[in-house]
Amino acid sequence: MSVMERNNVRVRGSGDRTMIFAHGFGCDQNMWRFVEPAFAKDFRTVLFDQVGAGGSDLGSYDKAKYSALGGYADDVVEIGHELGLKDAVFVGHSVSAMIGALATLKAPGMFGKLVMVGPSARYIDDGDYVGGFGASQIEELLQFLEANHMGWSAQMAPAIMGNADRPELGEELTNSFCRTDPEIAKAFARVTFTSDNRNDLPKIDVPTLILQCSEDVIAPLAAGEFVREAIPGSRLVQLEATGHCPNLSAPDEVILAMRTFV
Repeated sequence: MSVMERNNVRVRGSGDRTMIFAHGFGCDQNMWRFVEPAFAKDFRTVLFDQVGAGGSDLGSYDKAKYSALGGYADDVVEIGHELGLKDAVFVGHSVSAMIGALATLKAPGMFGKLVMVGPSARYIDDGDYVGGFGASQIEELLQFLEANHMGWSAQMAPAIMGNADRPELGEELTNSFCRTDPEIAKAFARVTFTSDNRNDLPKIDVPTLILQCSEDVIAPLAAGEFVREAIPGSRLVQLEATGHCPNLSAPDEVILAMRTFV
């Protein structure tokens, strides 16, 4: 199976440069439907699904390969090689912000700019580092998911999305979580929430934009500020948007911040 089929890669738009969009945990490429079209006139745009999500090939899931975020970064690099990407813009939401960082380090020259939406280098607090969660909280969260995937999705998705005054957004994220293969979701969640990419960030040498929501239960402001301080020359923009998915809840604000950067 080709990488294009495996990751359900879709190429759109036009332009000399390419912009590739990567979704977060429990989501798929559809989460970019309000943002990607805004750049299709000036960029060749690329959408894809992480293995285990959306229209990807579930049979390609390899537990050993995807036991760390590096396995997902390898997929990004493979997609990049297939499309001949050079000096492209990588836009990653949530955990895919770190996947993009790793891909940038694995394939120098493939990506010329990074856009990180709601990134966290580590979700678990560690000494003076504030990730937003204690180790026991993360373990309880993961055990809840492993015991009851549907119940976890119904309870967590609205909290992650925020914007309680717009329940349709939480419902969409809940449905997205529920569509994900349960066993793969459990494994990807553990990889995501126990990851630690703090030491990788200082190695990034491409212009980086960090978009941080005002109230985000998954990636608090301290997490965004750490990423900004760790990546040389990076820029942090605090959005007025709340929740963890501004690409859905406040796409116009995301687009405006990205336009001034790319």
